[in-house]
Amino acid sequence: MSRKPAPLLPATEALLIQFGDRLRLARLRRRLSAKQVAERAGMAPMTLRSLERGGAGVTMGAYIAVMQVLGIEKDLDLLGKADPVGRELQDAQLPATRATRRAPSPAPFSQRHEVMERLPSEAAPGRIAKGDFASSEALVGLIDLPPKKKAR
Repeated sequence: MSRKPAPLLPATEALLIQFGDRLRLARLRRRLSAKQVAERAGMAPMTLRSLERGGAGVTMGAYIAVMQVLGIEKDLDLLGKADPVGRELQDAQLPATRATRRAPSPAPFSQRHEVMERLPSEAAPGRIAKGDFASSEALVGLIDLPPKKKAR
């Protein structure tokens, strides 16, 4: 017996319906019947019909199988790639106290090396001894601020 999927917010449900519509349009543009796509994707025609209607109970694997049949599976690489909210939240994190601070996961060496090359030479004293990171005062030197206007 199948379980009922978790309810979605109306805006999220609308996104899923739009996605199903786009997959249906992609199928029609390729002049493929629903039966052909369902067979190639290894699913029942009823599953494809539910998928094209944006069914929340259809598995992600079924969506991917249809995208693969249509030749658009590479579009999945774009999902979640740009995460502006997550990056903003990450950047807004205040430094933890010394007792509770965890060691940050290091960036790849090439990125750390590139940042360190751009640091001004006077930033060396501000470096943290344990990590390969510079102090916040040293990083401020990297920001190009507009020149201050003279007071009258």
